[in-house]
Amino acid sequence: MVLKSLDVLFTTVHLAIILFNLFGWIPKATRRAHFMVILLTAASWFLLGIWFGIGYCPVTDWQWQVKTRLGERNLPNSFIKYYAEKLSGRNFDSGFIDAVIATAFGLTTLLSMYVNFMLPRIKRRKRV
Repeated sequence: MVLKSLDVLFTTVHLAIILFNLFGWIPKATRRAHFMVILLTAASWFLLGIWFGIGYCPVTDWQWQVKTRLGERNLPNSFIKYYAEKLSGRNFDSGFIDAVIATAFGLTTLLSMYVNFMLPRIKRRKRV
């Protein structure tokens, strides 16, 4: 019961982080927080990735430990790949999933930098 609850909790946390990474740059009130979460995500993927493999996510690591104790085997490296396959019933190439993730992350990072740093400067210039 506890392990199933932890699995649901980790799935909820994962989905919240993913949705926030994708869309948190849109509302003005969450733009700074979004940029911070993007930086934390990048730090996890690339700094922790030095030791654990590029794209490392501690939440995925913890969730896979729970899923393994629940009896699941052959878990992919990617939470997104796992749920894309689970929801669709299809098998996706890891490279394809990684490319989609990298593209979305790159775009949202650029958008976050734009709304946090460039847009305020543009607005200030228009007021002067």
